[in-house]
Formats: sequence, C-alpha cells, structure tokens
Amino acid sequence: MKGKPMRVYADTSVFGGVFDEEFATPSRAFFERVRRKRFELVLSPVVAGEITDAPAAVRRLFDEIIQLAEVTAVSEAAIRLQEGYIGAGIVRQKHSTDALHVAQATVAGCRVIVSWNFKHIVHFAKIPLYNAVNVL
Repeated sequence: MKGKPMRVYADTSVFGGVFDEEFATPSRAFFERVRRKRFELVLSPVVAGEITDAPAAVRRLFDEIIQLAEVTAVSEAAIRLQEGYIGAGIVRQKHSTDALHVAQATVAGCRVIVSWNFKHIVHFAKIPLYNAVNVL
C-alpha cells in the first residue's frame, strides 16, 4: 500500500526553470512527478501573481499545472511568519516575497520547497534559520 504523496511547494522559479537550459532537466522531472501524482503540489497566489509577468510559454505551463495543484490563500499565519523571517534578518524587506513563499509552504504543511532561488529561499545557511523562526 502506498502512502499519501508528499506535500511540496513550488515557487515561480521552477516554472521558468522548464525553459532555462540550466534547470530544464530537473524542472521537467519535477513536473512529471506532479503529473503522475508522486507529489501533492501546493501553490500560492504569490506564484500566480509572479507568473503574470512571465513569458507566454511559462504562463501556459502554469495554467496546465495549476489544475493539478492545491492553491492556498495567503493567511494571517503566513503573514506573521513572513514578518518573523524579516524581523530575524533572514531576508530583507525588499525580498519579502521570498519570505512569503517560505511562509506559505510552512503554513500549508509542505515538507519540501522546490525552488531555484538559492539566495533567499533554498539557501543552505538560511533553511535552519527559517526553521528556528517556525519553531518560535
């Protein structure tokens, strides 16, 4: 008997990654797993908002994939976490959207964040800091 698929949050960079030579192979592999229901994909209005300025091919991919995803609302709890990340100095105010991606994933109970944003979201030194704020 198989267990329930892992809840995974994907940020905007993964959609664009499908069309970027550097990230195309892992991005396509990720979305193929979403299509096969190996992952339970979680998206937020933050991703949807960022996609509006993306190239047409990225928007088409998003329109396809969103049908397979759970779209969470931006909650008060996510806003408080975002503010906590900024207040703790994990990210600066000008990168508050990156903090909101992490907060959305956390509040939605995602075990993994898939992102090609290595500076603010999946930075090896920042992940334990995000987790520390989550615990507090």
